[in-house]
Amino acid sequence: MPTFVSLLNWTDKGVANFKDTIRRSDDAKRAASGMGGTIREILWTVGPYDLVVIADFPDDASATAFLLALGSAGNVRSTTLRGYSAEEMSQIIAKVG
Repeated sequence: MPTFVSLLNWTDKGVANFKDTIRRSDDAKRAASGMGGTIREILWTVGPYDLVVIADFPDDASATAFLLALGSAGNVRSTTLRGYSAEEMSQIIAKVG
């Protein structure tokens, strides 16, 4: 299943309601599951990003739908990267020839 790494920043609304962040993370896990995905890890961070999320989704469309739903709540903005395992990277390299 494809892996996605999301770097999240709280919006003004999200930081104003920071005390709800654990509940919101639980809600996000349920939403991801409802779209066929799994959130492996949520880390709250210090620095240019407020959270880092590592998730697996069956496809890009499911991951994008999840991110749209997450963003529409108005608490976070995301920058998302598609991650590749060593096995996937080996298959990519093999295609180069």
